[in-house]
Amino acid sequence: MNSYNVVIIGGGSAGLAAAKECFDLGIKKVLIIERDPVLGGILNQCIHNGFGLHEFKEQLSGPEYAYRFIEMLKDTDVEIKLNTMVTDITKEKHVVYTNEKEGYQEIEAKTIIFAMGCYERNAGSIQLPGDRPVGVFTAGTAQKYLNIDGYLVGKKVFILGSGDIGLIMARRMTLEGAKVLGVAEIMPYSNGLNRNIVQCLNDFDIPLYLSHTVTKVIGKEKLERIELSQVDERLMPIKGSEKYFDVDTLLLSIGLTPSTDLLSKLDLKIHPRTRGPIVNEHNETSIPGVFVAGNGLHVHDLVDYVSREARLSALGAYNYLNDKLHYGHDVISTKNEMGVGYIVPQVINYLNVEDKVTLKFRATKPYQNVDILIKADDVIIKKIYKLNLIPSEMENIDVTKSLIKPNTKVLSIEIKER
Repeated sequence: MNSYNVVIIGGGSAGLAAAKECFDLGIKKVLIIERDPVLGGILNQCIHNGFGLHEFKEQLSGPEYAYRFIEMLKDTDVEIKLNTMVTDITKEKHVVYTNEKEGYQEIEAKTIIFAMGCYERNAGSIQLPGDRPVGVFTAGTAQKYLNIDGYLVGKKVFILGSGDIGLIMARRMTLEGAKVLGVAEIMPYSNGLNRNIVQCLNDFDIPLYLSHTVTKVIGKEKLERIELSQVDERLMPIKGSEKYFDVDTLLLSIGLTPSTDLLSKLDLKIHPRTRGPIVNEHNETSIPGVFVAGNGLHVHDLVDYVSREARLSALGAYNYLNDKLHYGHDVISTKNEMGVGYIVPQVINYLNVEDKVTLKFRATKPYQNVDILIKADDVIIKKIYKLNLIPSEMENIDVTKSLIKPNTKVLSIEIKER
């Protein structure tokens, strides 16, 4: 049985960055397994710019961003298997994969980095009322059809959900000659980045219906109409508020969920809010030597953060291989308090923190003029003022080790309005 020091499952933004960091750290016998025929993952269909502002200090398209990392790997000894599907993984870190050339194979991994990304929520996941005609797509699927395959999925389009992919597709469909009649968002605020609201909706006079949702899909074989209703503070449709739109396409941009199908085979602890695994300061799961990075851990708004997070996972793999990680001592739990939806990492081993730990979190709603309070066992150790906070933008706060005592039990974050 072939053996590798690090097996990286997924060759998208997280997998590429993790592989490059493994090489830079001097790790030998590193393998990337990617199910697609090319590296890059979802980046390959994201032809708009806005990638790389933090990583490369310039605006790149998705394919350009992926290309930078692919080029970096060309002069390394990282092994890559394309068109290869991982079908199973064991707690002993045996990875089973299959491809056309090798058939069924089983390999041994000393460490594993899961970089499998996420998947889109679909009509079934929200029990979308009405008929089931042709013409209802997730926004990412429509993006692939248009940008990769060259097919325009419709001419009269409505979009449910104001996630970034949906906003970007509103602009993309418009530029290709489709008429986008509107974007509906069930929350009273958008779930997309402000720049995408301006550049993708406002610049093209596409209306945004906040506190609205699709309450009926109408069509026998092909989509003909949708019913749109306003919702109350409990997110329930308000009777009498119905509006009707004649459309041939409904795109769903209603959220992303970390892909954990393979992880579920390991009985890992999953966080109820992020839907990804519970991890420590090196993105290590509850199984030592198994790490996660990117959207497979929690959904990111910037690919630059994915790359940074992947490097942390690679460092964790390096430390594990060299017996530098400590387990079971001085474990600190993180706790999200008022206004905070979740925090990653969920646990921190004090002995494994070198100089700082980065806490990543999202606000539960839009805020203005607030203090972010970081507390160690209810004692404020850091305070940061923020003019604006929105749920669609992930926050990153560095906490230096000097601020944390070895006997700290809980690190918490609270948002306090002024």
